[in-house]
Amino acid sequence: MSRLSLRDFAIPLALLGVMVFFGVAAPEFLSARNLSNLMVELSITATLAMGMLIIILPGHIDLSAGSGVGLLGGVASVLVFHQAWPAPLALAAGLLCGVLIWLAMGAFIVRENMPSFIVTLGALLIFKGLFWKVIENATVPVVTGGQTNAYSLLTTYYLPANLGWVLAALLVLALIVSSGITLRQRRAHGFDVESTEARFLRIFIAAQALALFVIVTGQFRGIPLPSLILGAVTFAVYVLTQHTALGRHLYAIGGNAEAAFVSGVPVKKAVISAFACMGGIVALTGFMQTAYAGASTTTVGELMELDAVAACVIGGVSLRGGRGGVLGVLLGAMIMTALMNGMTLMSVPPEDKFIARGAVLILAVWMDMRLSRSAK
Repeated sequence: MSRLSLRDFAIPLALLGVMVFFGVAAPEFLSARNLSNLMVELSITATLAMGMLIIILPGHIDLSAGSGVGLLGGVASVLVFHQAWPAPLALAAGLLCGVLIWLAMGAFIVRENMPSFIVTLGALLIFKGLFWKVIENATVPVVTGGQTNAYSLLTTYYLPANLGWVLAALLVLALIVSSGITLRQRRAHGFDVESTEARFLRIFIAAQALALFVIVTGQFRGIPLPSLILGAVTFAVYVLTQHTALGRHLYAIGGNAEAAFVSGVPVKKAVISAFACMGGIVALTGFMQTAYAGASTTTVGELMELDAVAACVIGGVSLRGGRGGVLGVLLGAMIMTALMNGMTLMSVPPEDKFIARGAVLILAVWMDMRLSRSAK
């Protein structure tokens, strides 16, 4: 029976420390308006990080995600505002492009036995160049004539708080049911299970976090649509990684690819499927990031892949693969987003922001290694 360890509390305590620091250093950090904006920023970063989790679990990496965010957001923008496509159709086309491009990239990586680091690094440059060509090195606005549309609504629509409470209750119920199903399955197969107190604590903390989220967002305009998108993506990734054969295969491949292959795991198919999922998530992130920026410009998506990787590492995902979960990634994304938002409010120079982001990433890896060694 698994027990709570220091690692289970390290990330939440770090997040609490970041929130307290910026709450004191920049009081406006805790204002209802800023917290609502923080939720939108978190949703964008965390959504991409969920896709990165799927890629890292089997031991791969995607350095092209940030450029893909800009490219797919730019494609949808050009279709809507230069080609006069209906926004839903343009977004669907961008989503399909993302899935197909990443599907092809994943197939190339596994069938040619190419390192994902090199392939996606090359794709980073290719996508960046294509992005600039698509928008013709110009700004493509998301809102024209002061009128909103389905594209701009991605980051301007807010769900009323009353409906938010209903959704929160349904999510808590889903967590309880899911926890019960997981417990029965693990016991049936003779696997270790969480202690009762650990399971209760996880659900209790999740319920408290959801309640706090609804209260905070209700003080401004309501629940931002990007938060609902993040919730849907997080739930889908959780189900995929914890309750499907593909998820078990991804963990097995990351743990030991050769052993997984010998055991009959379809390694190539699983990795290609992971990249296809990543393509869809990159497209969703691209739409939200472009809508949040208000326009498709050459800087959209820049370095977002590093923030996604940092969120995963901070959240306890092993870069070697085989270890990690959605809750840790979500907390890691919260830390990265709060850090960037707080530094912006404090008017920290851009060069110092880069230094801080890099330092946090290195510190997260160091702490994870130290905690792993101490747990043995």
